[in-house]
Amino acid sequence: MKNLVIVESPTKARTISKFLGSDYKIESSFGHIRDLPKSKLGVDLENNFEPQYVIPTKVKKRVTQLKKLAEKANQIYFATDEDREGEAISWHLLQIFKTPKDKTKRIVFHEITKDAILDALKAPRGIDLNLVDAQQARRVLDRLVGYQLSPFLWKKVARGLSAGRVQSVTVRLIVEREKEILAFKPEEYWTLDAVFSPLNNTNLQFNAKLALVESKVLDKLAIKNEKEAKQILAKLKDANYQTVDVQTKQNKKSTPPPFTTSTLQQEANRRLGFSAKQTMMFAQQLYEGLDLGAQGSVGLITYMRTDSVNLSQKFLTEAKDYIIKNFGDKYFAGLKTYQAKSKLAQEAHEAIRPTNIAYNPQSIKGFLDQRQFKLYQLIWQRALASQMADALIGTTRIDISAKGTPYIFRATGSVIKFDGFLKVYPTSAKENILPALKKDEKIDLVNLAPNQHFTQPPARYSEAALVKVLEDYGIGRPSTYAPTISTIQERGYIQKEDRRLKPTDLALLVNDLLVNHFPKVVDYQFTARLEDDLDEIAAGKIKWQPVIKNFWQPFKENLDKKDKELNKKDITEEKTDQVCELCGKPMVIKMGRFGKFLACTGFPDCKNTKPLNGNGQNSEPPRETGEKCPECGSPLVNRKGRYGEFVGCSSYPKCKYIKKEQPELGPCPKCTQGKIVGKRSRRGFFYGCNRYPECNFAVWGKPVMAEGKTEPEKCPDCGSILVYGPKDNIKCSNKECKYKRD
Repeated sequence: MKNLVIVESPTKARTISKFLGSDYKIESSFGHIRDLPKSKLGVDLENNFEPQYVIPTKVKKRVTQLKKLAEKANQIYFATDEDREGEAISWHLLQIFKTPKDKTKRIVFHEITKDAILDALKAPRGIDLNLVDAQQARRVLDRLVGYQLSPFLWKKVARGLSAGRVQSVTVRLIVEREKEILAFKPEEYWTLDAVFSPLNNTNLQFNAKLALVESKVLDKLAIKNEKEAKQILAKLKDANYQTVDVQTKQNKKSTPPPFTTSTLQQEANRRLGFSAKQTMMFAQQLYEGLDLGAQGSVGLITYMRTDSVNLSQKFLTEAKDYIIKNFGDKYFAGLKTYQAKSKLAQEAHEAIRPTNIAYNPQSIKGFLDQRQFKLYQLIWQRALASQMADALIGTTRIDISAKGTPYIFRATGSVIKFDGFLKVYPTSAKENILPALKKDEKIDLVNLAPNQHFTQPPARYSEAALVKVLEDYGIGRPSTYAPTISTIQERGYIQKEDRRLKPTDLALLVNDLLVNHFPKVVDYQFTARLEDDLDEIAAGKIKWQPVIKNFWQPFKENLDKKDKELNKKDITEEKTDQVCELCGKPMVIKMGRFGKFLACTGFPDCKNTKPLNGNGQNSEPPRETGEKCPECGSPLVNRKGRYGEFVGCSSYPKCKYIKKEQPELGPCPKCTQGKIVGKRSRRGFFYGCNRYPECNFAVWGKPVMAEGKTEPEKCPDCGSILVYGPKDNIKCSNKECKYKRD
């Protein structure tokens, strides 16, 4: 019988089968083949937390097939991923097969290429039980929290809720940011913004701001109101202007390190709009292999779950040759290595990089779908850029005095002197060229105007920002970020608004309950220490059962105590001064699946309920749109739901018609034939062309409608439409354009 090689996925199996001869049979386990049971806790609390594994029904047939193949195989190679999950899958397979030790070998590789697979076969090892223990410890910890705390929430709040060791801490981060935003009180401030030009040359205009008063830097909030701004303006009325200081210098913009899991998720979210879950899904496809026509299935990137920034010598050499050949010697400044920021980084691993630099994104674009291509291009560009020369940015600062006054205006500009790595991996660096001026040179004032501003609250987390803060706190690990964010969204704890994460009423209530009564479970430092313990287990420095025991005993004692102390009505109901108009009994605010609502205390005899708006007050009655429902003829009305405003039938729930497209916001800038309308997707609300799929125009921000016009306002820099940004600013919808204004 042939040698049996077992991997997790059929795609990975197809790619590897290209590299091994007829002596090898490559099979897939289709992921995990044993797990804790869903129907019960599955952890023996009386026997040192021993896990009680079962084979799920959906994989029993596959397990039987693998067992038969294993019995006939000369040698079994477990070739699952080189992380804790992969090690655990191999261990579970070994437990099921009960194969003699001399017939099994564990092989690992960081990329699915011929050289990597053949090298792995030459250097097999045994299964690393420390990694298996770390995975078991995480699984048991999460099961104990989830299967004990979730039923508590069902009893005290509402059925179907869930809690988790990492998910609940993540929800807390989002809730606390929301509370900061709600508590924020904006402060008014003014700026004096000037437009200057060289003497008698209005073609070279440039902007400057009032920056110093009596040689002291002007504080951002120094000019508090319009009166103060106009007082300064009056003093500047007849002033003459000249430069008093001109400084130029050259700065280096350092090359970025290659991607780790965390930085890839952050950058893919910022640049491509991908969620963490999408990023990992497409990266998995690129890693396992995609069909490149005559070449067959090819693994395009190295393993995507890593916290290392190391690069192999082979890749460094390939990158050097590619840079010199395609861009010239000046773009290569010597091989570069990087130091991982995380003290827990596994330096034996590699950063995420292309398996072969010769697979230029454009050369294989036809074999990848649009999103696979975008992610691969991002990884390819970042890895190559990490070995290129630094960019050189020239900066200029011009200070301008209003003669006879204590006021100094400042203009700053920059110019890219040498693009270096920016040639391959462009960033937000933008040229802002100032005219060539000398010290004590007289200049003309073209315009001077006071502008009102208000301080802005902190922004809600984007997925990129949330991943970064989770990493900074040490909560979870790179492989857990995507499933955690996906889970709290699916469970109704968060929703997306303009690609930002907003907590629901449910999240606010559950978070307050956990913070007040289970502070240790949602404590940032405690959660991070547990992650450190799991890393210590993986390194073989501590045993896993004591870690579970130290957590479990105080957790269980507190859980039993709170189960007796807390009453559901005290948690989920708020008294009001309103009376039910149907039966005369008091109305209370209750928590439902989609948030808070008013309900009669006479339930179940009286089932009167009323919706509430976001401030906990009675919602306005639905407003008629003037249209008729196409299904029943009743008036259509504007309503508010879980995902914001929508147009629906006034006869709900008898008629459940919902108008899918919102009011038109001008002509589509891409096809010019369609109209821009508001739409909903699983990722949130967005604006797109109503001719989809013929036209795929889409933007996340709401288009800015030009005053008095029926079409969106255009960007003055590139001509794309302008949209509202996350902090109520206005920005260009073109990702390559950096235009932005208040």
